[in-house]
Amino acid sequence: MNSKEIVKLLLNVETEIPLSDKIEDPSIIGPTWKLNIVFSENLDMDTVSDGIKLYKVKSNGKEIEEDIIVGSDENSSSVLYISKSDNTNFTEGEEYKLHIKGGVKSVSGTSLKEEFTNYFAVDYSFNLDSKGILDLNNQRTLILCISDLHLGANDSYAEINRNREALVKFLDQVRTSPNVKELVIAGDLIDEWFIPMNLDTFNGKTQRDFVKAVAVNNKPVMDAFNRIIKEGIIKVTYVPGNHDLLINSEDIQSIMPGIFEARDVKGLGAYTPGDFPEIVVEHGHRYNFYCAPDFSNRSITQTDSILPPGYIFTRMATSSVIQGRPKRDDPLPVVNKNELGEVQYLYFLYWNVWKGLITDLPVKEGLDEKVINTNIDGFTGFYSISDVLPYQNLDNGYIDVKLHKGVIEGWEERQTNNLVPVKIPTSEAVLKGALASHLDDQSSVQYFNNPNSDKRIVIFGHSHEARVITSFNEKQEKNVYINSGTWIDKNECTMTFAVIIPPKSEDSAPAYAGLYQYSQSGDIKKLGSEVLTNLK
Repeated sequence: MNSKEIVKLLLNVETEIPLSDKIEDPSIIGPTWKLNIVFSENLDMDTVSDGIKLYKVKSNGKEIEEDIIVGSDENSSSVLYISKSDNTNFTEGEEYKLHIKGGVKSVSGTSLKEEFTNYFAVDYSFNLDSKGILDLNNQRTLILCISDLHLGANDSYAEINRNREALVKFLDQVRTSPNVKELVIAGDLIDEWFIPMNLDTFNGKTQRDFVKAVAVNNKPVMDAFNRIIKEGIIKVTYVPGNHDLLINSEDIQSIMPGIFEARDVKGLGAYTPGDFPEIVVEHGHRYNFYCAPDFSNRSITQTDSILPPGYIFTRMATSSVIQGRPKRDDPLPVVNKNELGEVQYLYFLYWNVWKGLITDLPVKEGLDEKVINTNIDGFTGFYSISDVLPYQNLDNGYIDVKLHKGVIEGWEERQTNNLVPVKIPTSEAVLKGALASHLDDQSSVQYFNNPNSDKRIVIFGHSHEARVITSFNEKQEKNVYINSGTWIDKNECTMTFAVIIPPKSEDSAPAYAGLYQYSQSGDIKKLGSEVLTNLK
């Protein structure tokens, strides 16, 4: 007998939607009213009616059978379609389980090798229209997160000057949407950093005057924010970023009266909605060596100064951009690695990072010219670029620095003061602090893989690089990290923002976390979304 004649063929099945056999990680599909299923052979329809089931899966894992219609293609009984009995779309925001039992057979009697199970979720038709998202039934559940707006006092160097109209339009749509519950500003709303290095930050006035000048220069934006705050329907929350880490509560309230603020240590804050403990929103600079509040200059300023090294660099970088990144011919001082211990090696790494930064963003001024005029946070003098660069003693090879003296040795204490849950090694912090990927990694280090954390959704800003990253913790629970990004095309005024749709209860649809793009015309494009189950 031919061996091929005794091989038992098996019935295969495919669907038009992505497959997932994990209840905790369903595939995500767009809104639809039917699903097509293709089998490898024509089916015995008598085995189909009780062999294909569809269930809604609630956020607590409970399964509820759906009343469905299973029909076949008029030209082939190997192609089936599934629809709800009322022929309406599958409910947006719900997770479903498609189950095909082993009893389903072909006309020749062929069976499936094993029962087929596929988990999928139907994404929301997200919009900010006044009519709202249909399947949310006018309920206010959306939490929107924006960051890195960088409102400045002077349009000759401010970063937002081309984007105000788009931002105002976005905020007005947020205000009239029937589904938005909260709007979170995740840092860098006011920009005290992106200012040419030769300018007195406050132009001889006070920080409060500066903040009010920013509000005046961005009046349409401030008016749009304040309309939302004043109405009191949508909660608006401000979280400090590094570019506004010195802006205190009184400053913010002077231009946005009634806004809620999430603060912990000076210059830092993290926000968790009261009814959704598994989400946290913060700017992300807490974990950045160059941008986290730093105490190393207090012996110089004789104040409670917290400006980190990234502040001086940003002032230099702003000048470089305005100057058109001028070419420099004068070489930087030479700093060589020495054999004087680990701290000295870390200062050598610190020097190399600075070398790369000022090489990429050079300025026309000489290294020793006293051209850095900040008059902020206790820095009342004039400083040179050399004052911030590590330098080497020619006699003994010792590497030292004038501004931020002790910044290496103080990193551990600095993290403690800044409430960093899981300490970042100094060498890693120095070398990777300028990388967006290092900030992304901290979502897992500080939250998802931290046994003392209950967070399942983390939203950062800071890096200006919008993205969605999923992972699983030791319990095999799905986690989602989103960077809310900012203006991704300044010329076309296209911004990104994060959206969270929490579950209403344990017996409701799962939580959604998504990243969207908003254009000048008001069009909204999905960049990515994820579903999280087993959230309370």
